[in-house]
Amino acid sequence: MLHAYGAKRRNDTHRGGSSLSHDADKLIRQLSLVAYIMAEKRPITARDAKNAVEGYYDMSDEAFARRFYADRAELLALGVPIKSNRDEFTGEELYTLTRENYFLPPLHLTDKELAALQTSLFLLDGQFAYAAPLRLALQNLALGRPGVLDRSSAEGVALDLRGGGHTPEIAARLAKLEGAISKQKTIVFSYFAISTGEELSRTVDPYGLYFADSHWYLVGHDHVRDAIRSYRVSRIRGDMRFHTRKERDFRRPGDFDPATYRDRSPWAYGEPIGEATLHVAPSAAWLVERLFNRHGEVTTNEDRSATFETQYSDLDRLVEWILGLGGQVLPLGPSIVVNAVVDALSRVRDAHAGDAPAIGAPKKIVTRPETPVSRQTNPVAPERFAVLQALLADLLETCGSAPNGSIEAAVLQKRHAINDAELLDQINLLNLVNFGGGCYAVYAELEDGVVNVQKELYGEDFRRPARLSPLEAKAILMALDLVGPQIAAGTNSTLAAVREKIEIACGGGVPGGQPSTAVGVGAPEDVISEISLAIRRKRLVRITYLSRTSSEITERVIEPYILRGVNSDWYIEAYDRGAEGERTFRIDRIKTAEQLTESFEARDGLANLAEQRSVGGNKGSVSVWFSPAVALRESEKRDDASHLTGGAILATITFDSERWLEDEVIKYRGDAVLIEPAALRARVARRATQILKDVRAAKRSASRG
Repeated sequence: MLHAYGAKRRNDTHRGGSSLSHDADKLIRQLSLVAYIMAEKRPITARDAKNAVEGYYDMSDEAFARRFYADRAELLALGVPIKSNRDEFTGEELYTLTRENYFLPPLHLTDKELAALQTSLFLLDGQFAYAAPLRLALQNLALGRPGVLDRSSAEGVALDLRGGGHTPEIAARLAKLEGAISKQKTIVFSYFAISTGEELSRTVDPYGLYFADSHWYLVGHDHVRDAIRSYRVSRIRGDMRFHTRKERDFRRPGDFDPATYRDRSPWAYGEPIGEATLHVAPSAAWLVERLFNRHGEVTTNEDRSATFETQYSDLDRLVEWILGLGGQVLPLGPSIVVNAVVDALSRVRDAHAGDAPAIGAPKKIVTRPETPVSRQTNPVAPERFAVLQALLADLLETCGSAPNGSIEAAVLQKRHAINDAELLDQINLLNLVNFGGGCYAVYAELEDGVVNVQKELYGEDFRRPARLSPLEAKAILMALDLVGPQIAAGTNSTLAAVREKIEIACGGGVPGGQPSTAVGVGAPEDVISEISLAIRRKRLVRITYLSRTSSEITERVIEPYILRGVNSDWYIEAYDRGAEGERTFRIDRIKTAEQLTESFEARDGLANLAEQRSVGGNKGSVSVWFSPAVALRESEKRDDASHLTGGAILATITFDSERWLEDEVIKYRGDAVLIEPAALRARVARRATQILKDVRAAKRSASRG
């Protein structure tokens, strides 16, 4: 039989903390300080806290001063807003903590919204480093509404993040980085610079983490460069260590906003060096408006084409994006942009004219190990203080308005993802949290698998959940970004409406900004909602789709089976009735979706394809040579690559459409050369020549206009 401390807590010797660990002592002290300030309902002085709060009163004045100010700093970092003001008469600092700033405000989240958020946890668990604080945040949001979080229906939805930096190794690094960010500790690590192929030591003040383009990035102040820089977490090598032994090394600037770093176009990762004017064909104008309007100004013309004006800092990336749209975007100016596109197309044309170039001897073949199918752990743990806050509210909610209550231990363990020993340890600590003067909030004991709870004098005050901590807020907002469109689809609401309610739970925002993702921007909620509903109802859907294989908008009638999120993108696996076959459609290329009244029966043995059908395929495979200029970057994402003498690599690209393959090779600006077969080489050359003619014609037309 397991017992909590129970009556022993009232023994002064035991309450002094002699038998508790340093960490447990600190947690009791901090929770008791919070409880005391709110119970007093008046400003308190540091001396008041020393005389009344558990763990302070037997300290020397010097030790107390160190502990008290360190505890307050930690609580502020945890999102507990203990405010201070100087008394104009005595000169003493007065400390306050109001209930309005501490407890979770009424959010009016509907059961559907909560259930949809639970679905996000179901989809992310095991492949999202922040799943544990996400679970705790949801538990706080659902307190007092039993059963809501049991509805985690993810029918017709699949999510795969493991290929985008969600490996166990990356997740472990994220956990270490989160610790350094929260403690404001400067870190030193070895970093692989993709531009040079060298490993260099970096000393960085870590400001935040963000997820973009299927990878995690650290953003912080680089000591050597004396500037803010971003680092891909997968390129950090070896162990990270703290630069000093000080409690804190830096303060993050108050005006720092991670959104300015994560929410950038691929061609604007530095200071702007110019502004490009681009012509967008009518078939793609709506796509550019949907995905890139925040990166420039889109003006729609009378013929339904568009003019896109955007600043750029990286000309090569801008040219790559233009060519990647297969001739549907053409440069109009300035001359430096037009000439760069012309030069790139000329290199592609010349590299694919005639016989294939000779390939150097291979040095080695690099094969990446396959990612295990089994789900991994979620290493970013919620702050223990936040766990205790949530458990305290949960235990008191068990009592309701009555003085006592009971709950199965297994229920609490499932809610908070803890084992027997952890549950007992946390109950023991909560039994010691007091409001000064021997007043406690709760007394609980674990016996025969049941937790019996007695609500004490100030228990009713802590029956409400606390506001989300910064880490919990970060986890839930990241989840909204990663699977937000699907959440919106399941709530009959908008992502903005759900996000607004969550930000209220964070106290109006996340301290220092929210370094989350911009994934949801490219996934239209109305399209996903319509398709998601059709999947559940087994209804046909009529879509208009911009195909990358033909650059035309076509109308399709599909049987929708699975919505699949793959890193930063969403796809629908379907049966195309017109093509009479299985197809994968990229959601951001669906212009409209209309659910029809006609239903369908699921086809036996339908093997829905993975997202590679949209970015490759199974029709064939070709050998492609990548120049030394892009070899390192490409070898990071190619499953197998032969490293050649001279620094180039030879890799295999699978494809389902020859047109798709042409545009895929062309976007590399001549740094990718298709080796064989000869017929496809000729197609690439012809395609590059045609786009080159279109660019020159557009330039002449713009000059006349």
